[in-house]
Amino acid sequence: MHPLSHPLVILLPVYEDLPAVSTLLAMIKRQCNERVHVVVVDDGSVSQPVTTALFQEAEVDGTLVTLKRNVGHQKALSIGLNTLASRLTDNAHVVIMDSDGEDPPEAIPELVELLESDDVDIVVAARGERVETTRFKIFYWLYKRLFHLLSGKTIDFGNFMALKPRAVARIAVMPETSTHVAAGVLASKLRITSQPVDRTARISGHSKMNFVGLTLHGFRALMVFADAVLVRVGIASLSTGVLATLGVVIALVLKSMGHATPGWFSVVSGILFLVVTQTTMLALLLLMITGLTRREEIAPLGSYDAYIEKVSEHRCQVEP
Repeated sequence: MHPLSHPLVILLPVYEDLPAVSTLLAMIKRQCNERVHVVVVDDGSVSQPVTTALFQEAEVDGTLVTLKRNVGHQKALSIGLNTLASRLTDNAHVVIMDSDGEDPPEAIPELVELLESDDVDIVVAARGERVETTRFKIFYWLYKRLFHLLSGKTIDFGNFMALKPRAVARIAVMPETSTHVAAGVLASKLRITSQPVDRTARISGHSKMNFVGLTLHGFRALMVFADAVLVRVGIASLSTGVLATLGVVIALVLKSMGHATPGWFSVVSGILFLVVTQTTMLALLLLMITGLTRREEIAPLGSYDAYIEKVSEHRCQVEP
């Protein structure tokens, strides 16, 4: 594949959402005055497969990466970044966004403008107001607090972000990116700045993510910081174990002094013993999971070729 000479490249993952992405491309075309190249990763769509006619109708240059199967939008983005990394010029800007229209194209110039600073590698769209139910907002607020408590990190952004080529090259070879893109960006140690962006309503259709899917998506972000989570849970388990052991000692002292009623010591010591045993098992289980999921190797460019069915290009004819 030839290098991309466009100053702006937009990466979109799509799964069974052809009407929405068609409208979104038209919006992107109107919003971006400069030449733009759109990379669409079709994540194994069956009923609404994407073709290069999408780019022709929107009158934009584009690359269509068709996957053999559905791998989820995080891994689809990772495959797109992996495919894109070697094709970028030094002055290119890459924007990642969802294809449902909830990430407003009007915010693209703001993100790209902040990317001009020499001290910034990635500009993320911090989530402002969003069109969601009250229940979703409550659970999202609780999730952010839990994530900060367990990992020590703050995550208030999603896929919508702008990156320099060196940032794309870095996160494209990180295995963490395929697990959770936003968490992978945090783990990359690149220089990140944020820009508040209000999310809008979907262009059409309904979200493919249900409550279970969103919950799993949230826990995958914690998997990226498994070491930090293990340390915090281990400290909590150790503290609980120490307190439980102290409780057993106090119960033993009270029994020896004759202050315990018949059967009281057996019940209390049994409960505290279970607490110590379960906290120890939890710490060991997390240690084993961390050992299994921790990956030190990188994902070489082209390592996702087995997932790709074909890569198609479309170029608008340039008038003489």
